[in-house]
Amino acid sequence: MSNLIDLQLQIDKLQKQANEIKAKEFNGTVQDILAKMHAFGITVKNLQSAKPAKGAKTARGKLAGATKAPKVPQAPKVANKAIATVAAKYRRPNGETGSGRGLMPK
Repeated sequence: MSNLIDLQLQIDKLQKQANEIKAKEFNGTVQDILAKMHAFGITVKNLQSAKPAKGAKTARGKLAGATKAPKVPQAPKVANKAIATVAAKYRRPNGETGSGRGLMPK
């Protein structure tokens, strides 16, 4: 149990350190961004109308345009066709019929 408490204390300590570093670097980063905006003639209106680039992180830290997990390659899909019924090919003694498709009856 003390191990968990120690870890939580370390997390709190590191979180405070991260916040301090962020606060120190914030003004410098803002000045750097403003200088680049001025150099390229970028306005706030340009930023608001621009769409984020693919792979760019949004304000919430998620990837822009990433709403789902990446797709895994699969076999090509066949167009959805209506499944046609097949005429009965087999008839069992109790009157049941089957086409010979699907699982074998028990």
